[in-house]
Amino acid sequence: MDLDSVMKKYDRESNVRIWEGGPKIVVTCILAFFSLFCIYVTLFASWLEELRLTSFVAFIILLGYLVFPARKGKQRINHIPWFDWILMILGTGSVLYFTFNAMSIIQQGSILKWYQILIGIIAILSLAEVARRTVGLPILIVAAVFLTYALIWGLTNPSFKGRLNLTIKNLFYSKEGVFSTPINVCSKFIAVFIIFGAFLERTGIADFFINIANAVVGGFSGGPAKVAVVASAMEGMVSGSSVANTVGSGSVTIPLMKKTGYKPEFAAAAEASASTGGQIMPPIMGAAAFLMADYVQIPYAQIALKAILPAVLYFAGVFITVHLEAKKLGLRGLTKDELPKLKPLLKQVYLLAPLVLLVYLVSTNQKSIQYAAAISIVAAIFVSALSRLLKPGFFKQSGKEYLCELADFGKMIWEALASGGQGMITVAAACGIAGIISGTITMTGLANVLINGIVALAGNHVIIALVLTMLCCIVLGMGVPTTANYCIMAATCAPILIKMGVPPLAAHFFVFYFGIVADLTPPVALAAYAGAAIGGANPMKTAFTATKLAIGAFIVPYVFALNPSMLFIDTTAGEVILICITSFVGMFGVSAALEGYLLKHMRWYERIVSAIGGLLLIYPGVVTDVIGLSLVAVVVCLQIFSSKKHSLA
Repeated sequence: MDLDSVMKKYDRESNVRIWEGGPKIVVTCILAFFSLFCIYVTLFASWLEELRLTSFVAFIILLGYLVFPARKGKQRINHIPWFDWILMILGTGSVLYFTFNAMSIIQQGSILKWYQILIGIIAILSLAEVARRTVGLPILIVAAVFLTYALIWGLTNPSFKGRLNLTIKNLFYSKEGVFSTPINVCSKFIAVFIIFGAFLERTGIADFFINIANAVVGGFSGGPAKVAVVASAMEGMVSGSSVANTVGSGSVTIPLMKKTGYKPEFAAAAEASASTGGQIMPPIMGAAAFLMADYVQIPYAQIALKAILPAVLYFAGVFITVHLEAKKLGLRGLTKDELPKLKPLLKQVYLLAPLVLLVYLVSTNQKSIQYAAAISIVAAIFVSALSRLLKPGFFKQSGKEYLCELADFGKMIWEALASGGQGMITVAAACGIAGIISGTITMTGLANVLINGIVALAGNHVIIALVLTMLCCIVLGMGVPTTANYCIMAATCAPILIKMGVPPLAAHFFVFYFGIVADLTPPVALAAYAGAAIGGANPMKTAFTATKLAIGAFIVPYVFALNPSMLFIDTTAGEVILICITSFVGMFGVSAALEGYLLKHMRWYERIVSAIGGLLLIYPGVVTDVIGLSLVAVVVCLQIFSSKKHSLA
């Protein structure tokens, strides 16, 4: 399996230009310098905000054209067509015009000169083209619809020139459009964490996660599928891309699952659903979680804490389902010879030090979150150096070999910085366009129109508003990445849910979750399709199976939207313990119902009773817990009785 081709097919971030020799060194240096620039500006510089944001976006446009070609397909080595040079220079120069004239533009007022309008248009179009190359066309279609509405109907200025002046002023020369909350959070928080993830990957932590998961659960029934779930949950703490997670760990786990006896569609779906869930797994969730902290005005540490139970429930649902599937098929685990030894792996536990340090610093509020990430980057570099020192025979090398090791270590650091710089381009481009969309909605007052319209349509029934919001998130997520999806939904649908009585944090978590599951939901399910390509499975069957496995991501958001106790809002320690226990039992009941197997194949009425009991248990409340536990207990008793009767016969 050519993993690079799979990534290029299903992950736009992998469709990059091919640089070799001197040009590769130059591009790598620019990318690495961008990462250093982001770290310096975030941690040390006290620049005017307009200066900081415009210089960041100027880098994004410059690097966007350097790294990403205009279209997919075979690329010429060390080649950029002439029109890309023009777009790069015009786009970067337009944004830098704002950078070097920030103070005079701020003092200028609302009326722009004709050339300033032209510069703003060029800058926005250049950023839009970068977004098309890195994110895709759908987000631009959404932005174009809102911009058309603003220029033709949404603004009260009678002349088109006046409407255009106001639009460019708001969307480019202010902090309400391109340079609004999404790009601000991206440059301030997300950038440092992307760089941290790049360094963490180079410590070998991904292989460590797979090996430790193999050692712990690989020997149980259907072991490779359980390894996929556990490893992907841990790997998701490092990578925010569901496709990258699927391809990274799936290249190991999917063939093993097939060898064990799982059907190709199930093997690919198990990996895809587990990998997609990585974006909701603390401590490092997807980039959208940092935006949520800013929108809701809650520290990121609290966001991560409140996300723990829903995330664990999600993975518990996937884990239970793959276990029941293994029992149903009578699958074995890996043999002792196939399992890695746990004792040698425990000697590599130091690889977790950067993550542990990050969690400690964030949870204790010792430093700001960006300082915590920066310190954790230093820890990742130290861990990488320690890995080299602990290699067998390291201290028996010659002086020349030591110099080679040192050069290789320096190269690793430089490439990690470059990888972090490249990883920022897609997220930042999506954030910039999302800022344009949310800015247009605010500027035209469309947000209030949408809120009042949906509230009227829902007839004050929260559940209808939740269903409509879910559908919007999933449909939008078919063509828009998670970060941009969340930004748009946070500006449009989340306020609707809040107005109808859903707590703000629960409303934002709701749109966050359903923006993520779009990677699994047919017809556009990129993570599922990537898994299917690795497993040689039918893509659509894989997508439907993955949706079934990820049922927790469809149930849990409704639960915490209707009863925010699951997010530990207004709860006591005792209530938290009770919620955790009953929720896990409930997820067991729902998973068994979907799989149609517990101790033996379940009858149709047992599946219905198990599903109802499980759903009642997941929903926090004394009455629902008692009824739900009774129903699940009845099904378990029926299964035990039926199994004994069958064995006696």
